[in-house]
Amino acid sequence: MTKNSTDSAPAEARDLPVLGPIVSSAHLASGALPALSEFEFGLILVSHAFHRWMVRGMAAAGVPDLSPLDVLVLHSVNHRGKGKKLADICLVLNVEDTHLVTYAVKKLERLKLVKSGRTGKEKTVAVTPEGEAACLRYRAIREQLLVRAVRGLGLDEGALSQIASNMRALSGHYDQAARSAASL
Repeated sequence: MTKNSTDSAPAEARDLPVLGPIVSSAHLASGALPALSEFEFGLILVSHAFHRWMVRGMAAAGVPDLSPLDVLVLHSVNHRGKGKKLADICLVLNVEDTHLVTYAVKKLERLKLVKSGRTGKEKTVAVTPEGEAACLRYRAIREQLLVRAVRGLGLDEGALSQIASNMRALSGHYDQAARSAASL
């Protein structure tokens, strides 16, 4: 490893080795695109932290014992205040296994946060007043605990939006690679 030789750095910092990208799997980072491994490690950390936040945020909003998918389904159903087809919920959340969303909907129904119906042969799900109130409490807690802290970082909103756009684009590449891998 090379030493960091920046003259303006304190002596202790100049003696530290340059580490390179922070990754979880060096054998993957040694390929043609090490930055992708760095992104993936960040994604792992963000994914787990986001799941933990959703569960704890909903518990603080008065709805404990939900899984991350339960929370995502509730907020998706609440989105724009109109009922959703089960297939559309799966599509928007990129959940391949419909039974997982079906189970989440049943759990949310037992808690009286959503209600199921039918439009023709399609199952639909709509938020109840209790579910909408829970989402509003979650939003208030999110604004106070998460949004305020993130805004304090001084991140450029445009840059954050661009990161989100790039992540959505990358999700398509991961999906295509998964389809290709399944056919091997």
